[in-house]
Amino acid sequence: MRNWAAEFLTIVSIAVILLCGGCNKAPRETLALDWKPEPEFGGFYQAQLSGAFKQHGLALQIQSAGEGAPTWQLVDTGKTEFATTAADQVLIARAQGADIVALFAVYQTFPQGIMVHKARGFTKIDDVFSNDGTLAAEEDTWLKFLNAKFTPFKVKEVGYSGGIGPFLAKPDYSQQCFVTSEPLQAEAQGGDPQTFLIAEAGYNPYTTVVICKGDLVRKDPARVKAMAMACREGWRAYLDNPSAANAEMGKLNKDMDAATFAKAAKAQARLIESEETRKSTLGVMTTERWTSLGQQLLKLKVIDNAPAPESCFVDVDKLADGH
Repeated sequence: MRNWAAEFLTIVSIAVILLCGGCNKAPRETLALDWKPEPEFGGFYQAQLSGAFKQHGLALQIQSAGEGAPTWQLVDTGKTEFATTAADQVLIARAQGADIVALFAVYQTFPQGIMVHKARGFTKIDDVFSNDGTLAAEEDTWLKFLNAKFTPFKVKEVGYSGGIGPFLAKPDYSQQCFVTSEPLQAEAQGGDPQTFLIAEAGYNPYTTVVICKGDLVRKDPARVKAMAMACREGWRAYLDNPSAANAEMGKLNKDMDAATFAKAAKAQARLIESEETRKSTLGVMTTERWTSLGQQLLKLKVIDNAPAPESCFVDVDKLADGH
């Protein structure tokens, strides 16, 4: 059961940080991240370092709202202009009446995965559920999808509290992970991680999606387009050479060393660039993907009605340019 009081306090706390972080010289825009500075946000930091945001007329600061922060609520309540979240959260927000839209999708392939011990000899994600052992995962839409797909299952599911300590200590222990994060940490500490992408099972929402209010798109389309163009340029530059942005993020996130930053940046490239982005451009989204995801959430009873897919995202290339 969701702890609404705790979530409210979290939102209030984050809002105070976002509003007071630059009280004397507050930038006009803030991009609130739903995790700490890691390579999944590298293109945004690169856009800041290269001056891409300024070149597009944006005075933008990047602010980590905290691990797993409810960022769409911050956008919906006007506490931040832009934020990152996942596509399923956009659908959930709109199903609840929030005017939230996506304008740029970093990950074309869902980077969420399950990490297992290679010694167990698993060959596919199905094996995690059809064998005894423990799976540590927080309740989320992707877990609902997997439980429905693989029921009945043998694995014992427990809550996920973060870190990789239990995984390293227990040979029959599996856990949720971002394939660019925990597996690299486990390997660095002598573990034998093997990962399976949730996307391989058929659940593949866009992730690290930049969102804003639909009202902003309607009232100031040039500003929204400028944001997307700067993100596009930043991510292209980061994919080509992530070293500068990694060094900048390393100053803010002491939990990841330089070598792991580099490995993660390399590992995530295949999840960001796809056949679709090579045909079109970085950050692209399609009506078909939003339609499919909406139907999956509806079937899982995560939402009571599926928002119109074309209402969930904006084709920024069709927006008017600024002056």
